[in-house]
Amino acid sequence: MNAQTDIPRLVRELRERTGLTQEKFAAKLGVTFPTINRWENGRARPLPLAMQKIEEMLRSMGERGSDLLVEISGKDTL
Repeated sequence: MNAQTDIPRLVRELRERTGLTQEKFAAKLGVTFPTINRWENGRARPLPLAMQKIEEMLRSMGERGSDLLVEISGKDTL
């Protein structure tokens, strides 16, 4: 992951692009609502397994997730 990644913005943007509430986004990632809330507020960072799930979600979104994927992975393409 890119050291410059803004995790709170990334998580919030992905959640909004998928149209999910924090509760539903948490369920999709297998974490709790307070965990998503802490990520979005910058009080905690996702563990590597959660980041892997986030990256998988971005890949599954195709073009809609490609800019965020580049941001977290540093890769130019899907």
